[in-house]
Amino acid sequence: MTTSISNAYQATNIHLNNIIPLDFVSVLQLPESHVWTDDDDSGKDRRTCLVRQPRAVAASPPVIDLQAPDAVGLVGDACRTWGVFQVTNHGVPHDLLEGVEDHVRRLFELPNDQKLKALRAPNGVTGYGVPRFSPFFPKLMWHEGFTIAGSPMEHAKLLWPHHYEEFCDAIDEYQKKMKSLAYNILLVMLKALGVDEEDREKLSSSFFNQSDSALQLNSYPSCPDPSQAMGLAPHTDTLLVTILHHNNTDGLQIMQEGVGWVPVRPIPGALVVNIGDLMHILSNATFYNMYHRVVPNETSHRFTMAYFYGLPADSVLAPLPKLPGPPRFRTVTVKEYIGLKNKHNQKALSFIQI
Repeated sequence: MTTSISNAYQATNIHLNNIIPLDFVSVLQLPESHVWTDDDDSGKDRRTCLVRQPRAVAASPPVIDLQAPDAVGLVGDACRTWGVFQVTNHGVPHDLLEGVEDHVRRLFELPNDQKLKALRAPNGVTGYGVPRFSPFFPKLMWHEGFTIAGSPMEHAKLLWPHHYEEFCDAIDEYQKKMKSLAYNILLVMLKALGVDEEDREKLSSSFFNQSDSALQLNSYPSCPDPSQAMGLAPHTDTLLVTILHHNNTDGLQIMQEGVGWVPVRPIPGALVVNIGDLMHILSNATFYNMYHRVVPNETSHRFTMAYFYGLPADSVLAPLPKLPGPPRFRTVTVKEYIGLKNKHNQKALSFIQI
């Protein structure tokens, strides 16, 4: 029996003070606990945190039609140079995206005491709370989240004791569509890496049949002083790929070396795809694990749904054979890497480099 990635996080206890979000409705000005400076950024090797504008005019990550005849080449180029791209013709119905976003909005508009009934446990993964990597930073983020791994029913019943079925049905359908899309994107990425058909078939079987995932629902309320706040601190995602739907509100930014922070503008109907650490390892650092953050907005409430696609915790991961150059990372289990990320955050990859 495979071990779920959610179990890999249970070895890390987080104090309740680092789980409970701010009651944003009651706040009229930015509290000191949420005032960020450049000194509050633990990722100084990837540029300072609160630089709000890029230092030069930069291009935007590419938008790729997944049905285009040159999609494989375009995805490969995007993974090597950006670590992120947006996709259209992805097969996820627009009505489903809008419907789930409505449910996300309904969840986060619940009274604070109601949301706290579904609070994440100190050693848990699922439920309501702030980002798990919050303890790495001295200040808190302008963010509240709700994490789902598997069925959302347990926590949904706490939020809506008598009316949870519609939320659960929508989330279940959304996760099925995301899993199928993530699988198809991974096949395209393997082709872009030059993996031959026989090896692709072996890998794709494990990617689809033994995949593990989580769905992160995010709320970034309008902020009284966004110039001093941080919606989501700079980080890379841990698993293979992330597929993000964000409502029509700016906020996501990526780090471009030599340029600075570059915004990823919402495009109606498109989904954002970014490379995580595990795909960076699998590709032998050919594909760039995208360093990103979210900045808050003074007037708009931003909602997003991030689907994290990975492998079970006991899966063994190493750079794919036949890729150019010597392996840059040693073999590691998903559980071991998650443990390193939980302990060392952005320095985790350095512990498995060869």
